[in-house]
Amino acid sequence: MPAVTVNDLHTLPQLPAPAPTATIRPVLSVTTAPAGFEGEGFPVRRAFAGVSATRLDPFIHMDQMGEVEYAPGEPKGTPWHPHRGFETVTYMIDGTFQHQDSTGGGGLITDGDTQWMTAGAGILHIERPPETLVASGGLFHGIQLWVNLPARDKRIAPRYQDIGRERVALVASPDGGALIRVIAGSVAGHQGPGVTHTPIVLAHASLAPGAELRLPWPAKLNALVYVLGGRGSVGPQAAAIGTGQLAVLGAGEALTLRADPRQETRTPQLEVLLLGGRPIREPVVAYGPFVMNSRAEIAEAFEDYQHGRLGTVPAEQLGS
Repeated sequence: MPAVTVNDLHTLPQLPAPAPTATIRPVLSVTTAPAGFEGEGFPVRRAFAGVSATRLDPFIHMDQMGEVEYAPGEPKGTPWHPHRGFETVTYMIDGTFQHQDSTGGGGLITDGDTQWMTAGAGILHIERPPETLVASGGLFHGIQLWVNLPARDKRIAPRYQDIGRERVALVASPDGGALIRVIAGSVAGHQGPGVTHTPIVLAHASLAPGAELRLPWPAKLNALVYVLGGRGSVGPQAAAIGTGQLAVLGAGEALTLRADPRQETRTPQLEVLLLGGRPIREPVVAYGPFVMNSRAEIAEAFEDYQHGRLGTVPAEQLGS
């Protein structure tokens, strides 16, 4: 970890420093993700567990998948399943996942790639490790994030974005101690390639031991910091954070992070996912694979799925 890096960070564009008058976002809470299993049994950390939906809005759910070193025959995925009313974002840091959906979208995501699937009115899809990885085993690590859609967009046509690692915007801190990969949204004017329906920021930052990151952050977006690996501190109160923990930040125009001088052997840097979004502030009813605005819409989604109105599994499919 991570897959996308640069040997000399001084060759990259540099982040501007926050304005001297910028308010540093305080830490409102730090929670630890409980462990669980998803799909056919791959291990996950439930990143948003215990955090109120109001503070997460427009984000609904996030799993850190792995980090796990599979033995031959162990890699697992998900069976075919439906979605409606939101977007799934799968970011692979290490390893390979294969995706296929009922609209004809899909492909391989590996080592820094992102798959951005807008379920919209409804879609069926499957995610599995390729047969070669099942046979060989290997490292598997990534995240899957669920992003809500506003009511006006919940019935739009499904869409698939394949965001290759070579398209991700790379930017460094002025001292070269931190690398930020911007996948979607804008970080201090550096625009990521992901196309979103509501303003959000999705970025992956790596901080060298002892490095500090001072990052301008849009005042209209909320701010979440999730630790993929390593140890450090966040905010003006230097709240301690470590692997599998989520920090929810308050209002302000900038955020600060610092990596501990000593890191874990397995994770030599502090690796964090930076998330921000403009709250949608609409009623949310989430049940299973559907995220809608009312219970009636959830019931309708299940009925539509049962009657085959969310798509059809292709004749040639993964896992067959």
